Amino acid sequence: MEEYNLHTLPNGIRVVHKQVPHTQIAHWGIMLDIGSRDELPYQQGLAHFWEHMAFKGTQKRKSYHIINRLETVGGELNAYTTKEKICFHASLLASHSDKAIELLSDISFHSIFPEKQIEKERGVILEEMAMYHDSPEDAIQDEFDEVVFQNHQLGKNILGTSETVRSFGRNDLQSFIAANLDTERIVVSLVSNLPFKKAVKQAEKYLYDLPHCTTQRVRTSPEIYVPQIIQTPRGMTQAQVAMGRPAYALMDEKRLPFFMLVNLLGGPGMNSRFNMTLREKYGLVYSIEANYAPFLDTGFLGVFFGTEPTNLERAMQLVNRELRLLREKPLSTIQLRNLKEQLMGQLAMSEEGNQSFMLMMAKSILDTGKVDSLQEIFAEIDAVTAPQLQDIAQEMFDESQWSTLTFVPESE
Repeated sequence: MEEYNLHTLPNGIRVVHKQVPHTQIAHWGIMLDIGSRDELPYQQGLAHFWEHMAFKGTQKRKSYHIINRLETVGGELNAYTTKEKICFHASLLASHSDKAIELLSDISFHSIFPEKQIEKERGVILEEMAMYHDSPEDAIQDEFDEVVFQNHQLGKNILGTSETVRSFGRNDLQSFIAANLDTERIVVSLVSNLPFKKAVKQAEKYLYDLPHCTTQRVRTSPEIYVPQIIQTPRGMTQAQVAMGRPAYALMDEKRLPFFMLVNLLGGPGMNSRFNMTLREKYGLVYSIEANYAPFLDTGFLGVFFGTEPTNLERAMQLVNRELRLLREKPLSTIQLRNLKEQLMGQLAMSEEGNQSFMLMMAKSILDTGKVDSLQEIFAEIDAVTAPQLQDIAQEMFDESQWSTLTFVPESE
């Protein structure tokens, strides 16, 4: 069975599909290569505002009808915004598949942004921002982006600022879409039991007549990185820490081995080195994680944890010790084999989720023009050597090139 099939409509929109005969659910997504990094400074938060407003009315539907269209048949409709993507997606019984792609195409390309709804949603987003601000674990991740990417749009909060969100009107949304919409940078993705021809037919029914459009948009890359050490008093009892730096871009050949190292340090496994040391051995944290996010022209590495203020210095020393160990000592044959086996297992498990696979396909087609099979990825993982990993550790885990943002309790 083919891993996936790909079809391009005359307007440039690509349709990617994987048939899973045993499932009764269809997972549809429309992913646009537009994100918060494409905003001008006065537009900060506009991509996310668009994501919200897409549900608030189209040329033929009010918000009530959008909400109920799939819910009445037990389906789900959702969306998200990242630094480089906006995605509208839906899941429902495959027998109602046509309803999902019809609704997704309607909200993605025919929203009218009613002024009354803009005012309502402005309040909702301001509440969302306040909620994040009141959660130090979330707030520090957003603020650390700005430490790493400094004055670049990649460092700005996806939600925007209270000033920009209060300023948005219908014209702002329409001009942002006009400046960024490119049908050759849109992917429609589907995982279902439908045959490929039927999937294409359903997509064509609602997207074929969408006019072809391109944009001259150019994404600017971040400027020179300067490490920073910042400590900020906050009204809380625990200290929150973010450590990290810029990392490899999406197409860098070192991306996969670097991802393996980050997974070893602070991935989802309870046996990650950070978790085994800081939580299991010393009991200094409840949780600690390391994240690597590759972008078009750069990447982001972040390590995040919370701890008692009295344990702060010790916890940071232990993080740096783990980084130093990977720089100074290559992985043994057994350690390398275990690292590879664990990552392969995690990737195979993630592919079991059809919705996650649908979203991954869309992003992969947009970013690289193809979807690698598990076998291809496993072969890449298998080819990684201990000296390769050590070279990357020496390049990326130099503490002098890391930035640190710490929230500490306000002194009384």
